[in-house]
Amino acid sequence: MIQFTRRALILSALVLSGPVFAAHPVDDASQYVTQSITITGAVEHPLTLGVDDLRKFPPHKVGELPMVCQSGAKLGQMENLKGVLLRDILEQAKVVSKDHNDVKKTILIAAASDGYQVVFSWSEVFNSPIGDGVLVFFEKDGVPLADDEGRIAMVSTKDTRTGPRHVKWLKTIEVKKIAP
Repeated sequence: MIQFTRRALILSALVLSGPVFAAHPVDDASQYVTQSITITGAVEHPLTLGVDDLRKFPPHKVGELPMVCQSGAKLGQMENLKGVLLRDILEQAKVVSKDHNDVKKTILIAAASDGYQVVFSWSEVFNSPIGDGVLVFFEKDGVPLADDEGRIAMVSTKDTRTGPRHVKWLKTIEVKKIAP
């Protein structure tokens, strides 16, 4: 009974505190706001893209997206996101593949200006349903993102636990081959 009560108190505190997706508490979110993202690493065409550049890609919208943390607890919900698929950005940058199997050994590291990082495999983004939902977004509820997310953010909408791969203040996406 004591463990149940402790868990209930912790869960209540999480729910009542509202959505918290950053890697750490933030007093002044404006210090992390990014105006553009860079695509670097194993690409033929490194890119730096601002919101206006992202608007030129085919648009994708997401209606309702529950935010679920790593533990499985529901943290809240994001609604009406507008952005572009990571896959479309990477197709423009053109991932380097000297050998037919190189892409199978390639990862994508998305990093935020606060140091938070998440990883995707090339296969997830280009060869699975996950890729249909990795959204680099710049608008929520019809307005630009506020300082608490930066001007550009990312989320994997097809993940069961969406919180761990929600990247606020998206700054870079590095394409990296991890095996010979």
